[in-house]
Amino acid sequence: MTGMIDLEQAQQQGVAPWDDVAWEDFHVVVYRDRYPVAPGHLLFVPRYNEVGIINEAVYSAIIHGNKMVAAGECDAFNVGINIGKAAGQTVMYPHVHLIPRRQDDCEDPIGGVRGVIAGQANYKSNEYKNPNGRSL
Repeated sequence: MTGMIDLEQAQQQGVAPWDDVAWEDFHVVVYRDRYPVAPGHLLFVPRYNEVGIINEAVYSAIIHGNKMVAAGECDAFNVGINIGKAAGQTVMYPHVHLIPRRQDDCEDPIGGVRGVIAGQANYKSNEYKNPNGRSL
């Protein structure tokens, strides 16, 4: 992902451009996404680039997403992380996206995060092509 060992170092070197802090705790800083794909889109950024702390960021995103659903702020949510340029990562410091979802916020939500590959989200459609060559 990156040779940066912590968020402060990444920010000092211009690798972590976030600045709109929503809240923070000992291991994770939560930022409002500069380019949200949905209202309430948040980034959970580990203070340290270590697997255990990245896992805490994922856990925190899931906990917060569940709280948003319980409070009626959204109907569901996606949690995702892009690791590497081929996966779409543009900010090369680990961060976890929490994307609140609402009923009817897109034409066809089937497949959720599977939509990162065009035409592959809805595995129930005729357009889906199994990349491993297996039939459905």
